[in-house]
Amino acid sequence: MTYFPKKEVVEMRTVYANTLLELAEKDEKVIALEADLSSAITTDKIKEQLKNQYVNLGIMEAEMIGTAAGLSVTGFKPFVHTFANFATRRVYDQVFVSLAYAQLNAVILGSDAGVTAEHNGGTHMSFEDLALMRIIPKNKVYEASDSTLLRYLLHKGYKEAGLTYIRTIRKNAMQLYKEDEAFITGSKTLREGEDLAILASGIMVSDALEAAEALAKEGIEAMVMDMYQLKPIDQSAILKAAQTGAIITAENHNVIGGLGSAVAEVLAEEAPTHHYRVGIREKFGQVGTMDWLKEDYLINVNEIVVQAKKLLLKKNNL
Repeated sequence: MTYFPKKEVVEMRTVYANTLLELAEKDEKVIALEADLSSAITTDKIKEQLKNQYVNLGIMEAEMIGTAAGLSVTGFKPFVHTFANFATRRVYDQVFVSLAYAQLNAVILGSDAGVTAEHNGGTHMSFEDLALMRIIPKNKVYEASDSTLLRYLLHKGYKEAGLTYIRTIRKNAMQLYKEDEAFITGSKTLREGEDLAILASGIMVSDALEAAEALAKEGIEAMVMDMYQLKPIDQSAILKAAQTGAIITAENHNVIGGLGSAVAEVLAEEAPTHHYRVGIREKFGQVGTMDWLKEDYLINVNEIVVQAKKLLLKKNNL
């Protein structure tokens, strides 16, 4: 089955707020924690309904993580939100020690991921959050590619014990899945193909599908997978992709520590395969529109197509 993305009319931040309200109405133990960014994620629109289940701690992200830990100790289920750079870089020690090391329960949503921070600029642009969160023992790490998947991941985080990190954009995503889509293995094969495989996450999934369509016009059939679960990674999906003999990974993140690294780790141990990582390479964030940033950082449809052709040359010249 081939998935064809279309513009999503519901913003991802609205999905977060609505899902959080739904969970909180069913369970009084659910607590929404914000660090002065409730308007950015639209939880300000539900705080009156949440009442005592909503806490805005102001611009004190470390205090918010400590509060989440305290709430978890006493049996509550904290949902923590802030921009991805603040949710990881700024509060890393608190997350590592107060939540993960203490084996407590919390769902952390890191929004405005990567280039989607746009005009917030370099200091707010997270290209390393997945790397930081992946190396925390027993932490579960996800990246949502559309609204249906985000809703599923929030429910999954609510049900499961331990620490969960969900990376997402705030605004309009591309619609990939139906509302009743089933997510089971940690990945989704969106398009079959035997010449090479494109494994993508987040905003790069729709780019991967578009790149596959462009390649198909040249007689190249590319498999496309949404690798939404980065830890634990779906090894069976990677091994399936390796059967094509060539894998492109595409991510809105540094090539070190994110999806590209996670896939390379499996390939190195289980199935050495030609592999190229499309992602951020040795650059900090900057101000710009998303389209301009994607072009500047070489994380767009054209780059996937270019690198796919180069990788196929290597594969076929063996």
